[in-house]
Amino acid sequence: MRMAVKKKKKVLAIVLAGGEGKRLMPLTGDRAKPAVPFAGGYRLIDFALSNLTNSGFWQIVVLTQYKSHSLDRHISETWRMSAQLGNYVASVPAQQRVSKSWFLGSANAIYQSLNLIHDAQPDIVVVVGADHVYRMDFEQMVASHVASGAKATVAGVRQPLSMAHQFGVIEVEQADPAGSASGNGTSRIAAFVEKPPTTRGLADDPQQFLASMGNYVFDADALEAALERDALRGDTKHDMGGDIIPYFVDRGEAFVYDFTSNDVPGGTERDRNYWRDVGTIESYFEAHMDLISPTPIFNLYNSEWPIYTRQSASPPAKMVRGVNGAVGTAVDSVVSSGVIVSGGFVENSVLSHDVFIASGARVTDSVLLDNVRVGEGAIVRRAILDKNVSVPPGATIGLDPDHDRRRGFAVTDSGITVLSKGQFIPPADRHDREFARLALGAPESVNV
Repeated sequence: MRMAVKKKKKVLAIVLAGGEGKRLMPLTGDRAKPAVPFAGGYRLIDFALSNLTNSGFWQIVVLTQYKSHSLDRHISETWRMSAQLGNYVASVPAQQRVSKSWFLGSANAIYQSLNLIHDAQPDIVVVVGADHVYRMDFEQMVASHVASGAKATVAGVRQPLSMAHQFGVIEVEQADPAGSASGNGTSRIAAFVEKPPTTRGLADDPQQFLASMGNYVFDADALEAALERDALRGDTKHDMGGDIIPYFVDRGEAFVYDFTSNDVPGGTERDRNYWRDVGTIESYFEAHMDLISPTPIFNLYNSEWPIYTRQSASPPAKMVRGVNGAVGTAVDSVVSSGVIVSGGFVENSVLSHDVFIASGARVTDSVLLDNVRVGEGAIVRRAILDKNVSVPPGATIGLDPDHDRRRGFAVTDSGITVLSKGQFIPPADRHDREFARLALGAPESVNV
């Protein structure tokens, strides 16, 4: 007798990539947040798309809206799948299919794109954000979702209680330690609260709570019904976390998937369960600093779970002597193709494609995006320089926040100086010369 073969669930993945990213200004002044460059040669969206494709999900739509040209171009040039096998990564802009409005929220973005679900006819819909840095096997989360019988499953990452006010908080039923209720890594959600001042700790770790990662798994028919109901309501922000998930929680149909139960091939104990929401300049900067230690907190070199992106045509990087014979050096840094350090010094920094560091220049604790040029004797410290910025010889960036602000540079509360794409930097003045002398250990004081 022939045994019946259990049909594999058909999965459609939806990537929400329409975010404006106001807290990442000025890096998002000319591009959508998911298109922001990261870690030398990647874009933020590459992490979501790499996780999905590595998980075996090859039918993916990317919903775009805000300043999406560079994002659409990156997807079209990089994420080409086999159409013959029915696989695709398709960039889908707001189309005003159901009204004359643009996307009113993340839930409304999917509601206005229900034709994509109708065309694909999936059993399961995986919905993920496009602006987080992490590795995750979504196939494990889908398997846990199916085994639990949930209609909606939310991925939760453990965070310290002190950070509850920064996240959507997932509270599990008190009798069920996270991950133990169903035996498959999921627990029923008792409450889902957006950015509360405080929350209770987990039963198995009272100092931590489960924060929403912005990743969800739904039964396709249940998601469609919830979106249609949400579209008819007048008291909603049409948000996945704020409206759709609470709807399933109230019905007892929402479960949480604890990210700590996710095992990614090639992962280590040091980078296991790494997840960064890079929604602010500070978190974007700190995520870069996580990359550069000899044993990094997030390991880009895991070949068993690669992060894919468009390959640069630039030549190999090189460290060479400068015009005065000074040795070009890069220490504890990520150096991308096309970079030339010609007699300069780089430390604790990430250099993207085609960056040039001239003789006597010093770059420390900084992130330089494509085609940045740092002139002779210039100093860049604790800064983020967007594409095509040219630092004049002898100029200083990041040595004095007040001086940077007077020149029109953005400076965060924590003292990170950020320059927008191609932003003009005036020639070095006496302030730069005095700050440089102090930075290099000379005894003179600055008199401004």
